Amino acid sequence: MNVELHNIREFEVVPEECIEYIGKYMKSTQYKVDSERATEECLVYLSTSCNLKNDGKDAWIFDIDDTLLSTVPYYKNNQYGGNKLNVTSLEEWMRKGKAPALDHSLKLFNELKSRGIQIILITARREHLRSATVDNLVNVGYYGWTKIFFRDIANEFVSVRKYKSDVRKKLVNGGYRIWGILGDQYSSIEGIPSPRMTFKLPNPMYYVA
Repeated sequence: MNVELHNIREFEVVPEECIEYIGKYMKSTQYKVDSERATEECLVYLSTSCNLKNDGKDAWIFDIDDTLLSTVPYYKNNQYGGNKLNVTSLEEWMRKGKAPALDHSLKLFNELKSRGIQIILITARREHLRSATVDNLVNVGYYGWTKIFFRDIANEFVSVRKYKSDVRKKLVNGGYRIWGILGDQYSSIEGIPSPRMTFKLPNPMYYVA
């Protein structure tokens, strides 16, 4: 709970006493209900508070990992974050392109697309995972986005928060109106320029700054 409230930050491993609880939560109906409620709030906001111009510049940003695609199958075999993250192992799993879609995010993605909103994906995955990631997204039903950004050598060592903020700055300078962001990490939704609204999905498995 304190992770979700952002009271605990920059942890490398989940405390041992929390591992069993997190494992149960991520496999539970409650996790699905919590995620569904977050995406429903996105639609409520979109329907009641967004004055869309329909000129090709209305935009919404999604993160990818544990926002559109689930890494739960990977962490299920790695104690739901109870071990220090092995980036090499995680990227080997990502290259297989077998991550399942998060159903409620897919529903939101398709609803935004149907309303003519430009969908922009900004991921902390590195550029060499582009092909596997795009194939994975399309294979589970995500297609029709406007832009997708991966970390390249120039921004590989900056914080995720700064990297994603810098991408948003370029988008805003290019005339996009960012109505909202959906992500599972605070680093995906914080920083300047700020969108009009941000929404966070639950994810107690890991922390990305």
